[in-house]
Amino acid sequence: MNEHKLKEQICEIGRRVYAKGFAAANDGNISIRLNDKEILCTPTMVSKGFMKPEDLCVVDYDGKQLRGTRKRSSEILLHLSVYKNNPQVNAVVHCHPPHATAFAVAGEPIPKCVLPEVEVFLGEVPIAIYETPGGQKFADTIIPFVKNCNTIILANHGTVTFGPDLEKAYWNSEIIDAYCKILILARQLGKVNYFTKDQTRELLALKKKLGYDDPRFQAEDCDLCGNNIIQRGYRDYDPEPGAFTRDDYSNCAVGTNGHSSQSTDMDRLVKTIADQVLAALNR
Repeated sequence: MNEHKLKEQICEIGRRVYAKGFAAANDGNISIRLNDKEILCTPTMVSKGFMKPEDLCVVDYDGKQLRGTRKRSSEILLHLSVYKNNPQVNAVVHCHPPHATAFAVAGEPIPKCVLPEVEVFLGEVPIAIYETPGGQKFADTIIPFVKNCNTIILANHGTVTFGPDLEKAYWNSEIIDAYCKILILARQLGKVNYFTKDQTRELLALKKKLGYDDPRFQAEDCDLCGNNIIQRGYRDYDPEPGAFTRDDYSNCAVGTNGHSSQSTDMDRLVKTIADQVLAALNR
């Protein structure tokens, strides 16, 4: 695409982000890699739902603005951390999808082995440590993860998603928010069922066949459903699960009926106590 077509595409994605409620007011920012010297990005202080092609800016890889009548996004350094550290990425979307941002605020790691689409299209979703947005320290928080994933939760802030083109980068924002919404609803119902190891291996085989990468492909004797394969490489910040505890899904401990081994043990305990009470009443 020429530069004007790419500007129109950013404006279209901006409208989707705003319409989905992923960016209130002038929240969020979007960018596309033009070449090895220039990045096309959204301006600051403009609603993503109402941008026009002439509003967009062009910056270099240091964040210096080269073209555009409006000032570039204050968070372009976050996007540059992705482009500089993952040459396969050509587009980045940063926004605040509410359900995913709820996990960011709670510091709750995103569990794996629950939905096929998430296993295939996202894989592990790490949480980057909090820093004040806009500066280089903030941009540096995602560097440990950008080579091994396409979606990152920004602690107490939102999400950053990226991909080989803008459509796919945006899709990841939709997928992670829909997934987090489903997780929250499932927990309200009382439980979350996880895939078995064999079911997970089948999904990973499909993922490889479709041409997607996953850090679990390279890790030997990997706990396929355990959390934080990527996060473990970043020792300064490794949030512990609260609502979705490790005991729920570590080692893919799921029985043939879909219930976790923890739930099965609890069922046995309840049955034992009930049998003892009935026996006492019948004496």
